Amino acid sequence: MTRNRIAAVAGILSLALAACGAPREPAEPADIPAPEVEAQFADVDTARILAAADTPQEWLTYGGNYDETRHSPLQKVNVETVERLGVAWTYDLRTARGVESTPIVVEGVMYVTSAWSVVYALEAATGEELWVHEPDVDKSVGVNACCDVVNRGVAVYDGKVYVGVIDGRLQALDAETGELIWSTVTVDQSKPYTITGAPRVVDGKVLIGNGGAELGVRGYLSAYDAATGKLVWRFYTVPNPEKQPDNAASDAVFAELANDTWGDEGAWVEDGGGGTVWDSIVYDHVGDQIIFGVGNGSPWNRTFRDPAGGDNLFLSSIVAVDAETGEYKWHFQTTPGDNWDYTATQTIILADLPLGENGETRRVAMQAPKNGFFYVIDAATGEFISGEPFVPITWATGLDENGRPVEVPTARYGTTPILQLPGALGAHNWHPMAFNPELNLAYIPAQEIPQAYAEDSRFFDDPANWNTGSDFAAGAAPDLPPGTFEAIRASLKGRLIAWDPIAQEPRWTVEHENAWNGGVLSTAGGLVFQGKLGGEFVAYDAATGEKLWAHDVKSGAASGPATFEVDGEQYVTITTGWGSAYALVAGMAYPDGVPPSVGKVVTFKLGGNEIIADAGLPMIERTPKGEDFGTTEMVAAGTVHFARHCAVCHGQLAVSSGVLPDLRWSPIAADAASWDQVVRGGALASNGMVSFAEELSEEESEAIRAYVLRQAHNATASQEAPTSDQP
Repeated sequence: MTRNRIAAVAGILSLALAACGAPREPAEPADIPAPEVEAQFADVDTARILAAADTPQEWLTYGGNYDETRHSPLQKVNVETVERLGVAWTYDLRTARGVESTPIVVEGVMYVTSAWSVVYALEAATGEELWVHEPDVDKSVGVNACCDVVNRGVAVYDGKVYVGVIDGRLQALDAETGELIWSTVTVDQSKPYTITGAPRVVDGKVLIGNGGAELGVRGYLSAYDAATGKLVWRFYTVPNPEKQPDNAASDAVFAELANDTWGDEGAWVEDGGGGTVWDSIVYDHVGDQIIFGVGNGSPWNRTFRDPAGGDNLFLSSIVAVDAETGEYKWHFQTTPGDNWDYTATQTIILADLPLGENGETRRVAMQAPKNGFFYVIDAATGEFISGEPFVPITWATGLDENGRPVEVPTARYGTTPILQLPGALGAHNWHPMAFNPELNLAYIPAQEIPQAYAEDSRFFDDPANWNTGSDFAAGAAPDLPPGTFEAIRASLKGRLIAWDPIAQEPRWTVEHENAWNGGVLSTAGGLVFQGKLGGEFVAYDAATGEKLWAHDVKSGAASGPATFEVDGEQYVTITTGWGSAYALVAGMAYPDGVPPSVGKVVTFKLGGNEIIADAGLPMIERTPKGEDFGTTEMVAAGTVHFARHCAVCHGQLAVSSGVLPDLRWSPIAADAASWDQVVRGGALASNGMVSFAEELSEEESEAIRAYVLRQAHNATASQEAPTSDQP
């Protein structure tokens, strides 16, 4: 895997001489060859990624190319041959938590991540392990991860592999050996920041954002020097509390525009305001600009966040900045004054669409964010072109001529719960969508997951803890009528939608049995690949949606697939593992429980005949380990405290799908002292279960235990509630 890089070396030498002020010398005579220089391992640069279509055997960046279309020109696996697709190899990742990584493949080597930001280098054709990098994460930071301790992948550039670590570090590794070259802390680690997204690299700058808006932080996008790890520029997405300059690239636009969209009081002044850039980052080479998506506000509820009631730029917006300087160019806000966790961090795809009257093409940015509308905007200016709902929505009746949503009167909820579509998990979440430029179709992993929103009457600004201003206990009760779980499951729907962005309508739709469905890969072989959380990996006809092939990968398959070629043979690969936000909170969606599993890389080829091994992990006994106890008032109080502090990890209504322990079946719940040692004493902090002593009194902790055991006994009596398989 070495190549002759004479021209590159000569170019570097000439630049060095010029920088030193050396006089120009005549060109070296043509008959004197330059010395042979061994190529650098993983010698990826901006030009190589821009020309990704010329090397379709590789998958060079998170979205497959800088436009992030996730469309591969490879076609040996196609509508005629896909039925022969079988397992080529599997590799066990070192985790039983969520896996969301898209593998990167460069020169026959695959780079992939798992939970806790662990990086792996594998032989792409065989799965043979080359090296593993453990970033040495303090597991207690897991409490800051809203949506599991996941990581969506790496970037490869100039012989280095870049990874964002969940505790806020950005690391550069030697692509050949995995050795650490540099590590930079990108956040204030005293605050509940996390990193789960994949870095991107453009012109020697590594781009990385962060997460944590639910817990109270201030979001931004940063560019670091790829060689040294030093900060080059930073663009904040919300103003600082004093609305004063930060000495950052965002200063000018806040002074001119964004500061006026925020009031001077409210919870945002204390907790940062949110607006984290936790996923989509796209390089538009035509405009030499970075286009990125911005997340929700902190708190979610604008009534508490900013009583002045402004649009709160740049929350829930698509923003474009100059790639070299980070200076503002334009923005489009999908959800002004966001009130519902309707992030705009979902996949942004760049494309040239025939939108003119005479078929003239227009370069556009496309997004299907959480709020349920599919947007097409001008990539050069941010001008709104068109937008329509791609799923049923109840919070708005449509978009006005500027693309601003027309909200229904009840959307900005008060103390009375309002059941709304989409809910906070969105109409489309982090799962990558894809775009086929031949068919002009965007493939959206869509979902219908309603949520009851209500203002939290007990709200107080509490940075570093779940801090939404929305009542998670809305609609919950310790004793639910028979059929409740079945009704909830029936209301959850998932779809793969082939969306025509020109006509703004679906071309075809596939219904899924589970709401939360996986990322998408499009290929020139006329195929669309998508995994499902239930474990099925499927290939559909890209033009019609006909199901052509499927394979059980024996674990959650929500990641974005990729395809590559080695020695003339095409492979299709996906990472699997049980976890992410939906698996954490929506245990009631899985009536039979979820078998425990270990994350894997599963790679297919035509004629493959390997077997995906079962996890072989033990099941647990699904019976209450303690007696039902507590007064009606005590259990009711436990319902509220569980919803506020526990549900985001251990499942709504105390029903876990198995990512983290189902407390109903835990022996710890049987003993008050043991329970308090864990909940308030922090006995399991090294596992991510930190102390809640500052949030919960001993009495409140015991009320939660009473609620958990009540739910256990109710489930046993009704044999209705789904249960967990994890101890």
